[in-house]
Amino acid sequence: MSILIILIGLYGVINSPNLIKKVMCLSLVESMVILQFLGVGFRPDGGAPILNQGMETFVDPIPQALMLTAIVIGVCFNALAIALIVKLYRQRGTVDVRELHDL
Repeated sequence: MSILIILIGLYGVINSPNLIKKVMCLSLVESMVILQFLGVGFRPDGGAPILNQGMETFVDPIPQALMLTAIVIGVCFNALAIALIVKLYRQRGTVDVRELHDL
């Protein structure tokens, strides 16, 4: 299911002329990739490796730590992209890529 949402997000990034919609679709793709990575590291019968003694299966904490870092980087990227789009809108009066290309 998340592969389908990733493809929808990529379609939006490629076909949308609006820069804000492109950032939103890119954020959607990023979120689904993060969910995919977290799904790989999940074990339904596993526990935390430091809290449960005597357990045989543990959840791998590395994908969780990496995805937490990816979330922080994604939020920073989205904030910077929206700030640049707002600045561009104030200077040019549009966020449409087709109109910006003509300028």
